[in-house]
Amino acid sequence: MNQLTFLGTGDAMGVPRVYCDCEICTEARLTGENKRKRSSVLIDGGGDGANEQFMIDCGPDWRSQMEDQGLRMVHTLLVTHAHFDHIGGLPEWADACRWLGVKGRLYAPREVISTIQGQFPWLGRHMDFLETDDDIELGGWKVHSWKVCHGHNGYSYAYRLDRVGYSWAYCSDAIDLKPSEKEPLLGLDLLVLGTSFVHELAEFSTRSVYDMREAQELLLELKPGHTYFTHMSHDVDVRQNYNLDQRITIALTGMKVPLGTLKLETNA
Repeated sequence: MNQLTFLGTGDAMGVPRVYCDCEICTEARLTGENKRKRSSVLIDGGGDGANEQFMIDCGPDWRSQMEDQGLRMVHTLLVTHAHFDHIGGLPEWADACRWLGVKGRLYAPREVISTIQGQFPWLGRHMDFLETDDDIELGGWKVHSWKVCHGHNGYSYAYRLDRVGYSWAYCSDAIDLKPSEKEPLLGLDLLVLGTSFVHELAEFSTRSVYDMREAQELLLELKPGHTYFTHMSHDVDVRQNYNLDQRITIALTGMKVPLGTLKLETNA
């Protein structure tokens, strides 16, 4: 069975934020319900072949996320954009490739690959860089990438994954999407969408990710079968339901979602 696992559901700073003593950061330290590592997901085809398993994004929590799931290696990555919270774990992944004597496969749009190579010029010794500007096949999925508005932070990419009878998309870092950017998000069975705040009060021009209020308005237009919110800051308390529609779930670390039904399961 194809399965999606949320390895992390936090924003760029994670939760708790080192400097913060707010109620949610304090709870995250004491009991951990709101403890969130940087956003990443694992897609597992359920077989023994390495090609059937891949991750989306590889942030600075990569090593501990692997340990959390009892994983020794993932050979393939998709990267949404070259911000630190999405690529900060690449040197550790490359080191794992080196020790295992394998070459990892990193898929991303051409301009994202160029930025990564500029920041980490040695990575090419341990991984192959493969472009997603044209649609690719990965783990039995047809994968389509497109650029989306990331507000004050520039741009990111979203991924739509299709196979016979099922379609889903990963759009962790986006805001103020234009009609052409929304189009690939139509007709989905499942959408993973970034929502950093419940209701962000900062000046709109300084913002970079939808809040939950705006996301719910967007979903009225997109009409996915089910949506999981991720990329959440210390403004979000997962103990609250915020009166969300029943087709919306606040993703939790370790949550597993079969890619083919709307049934979900959470690790103990």
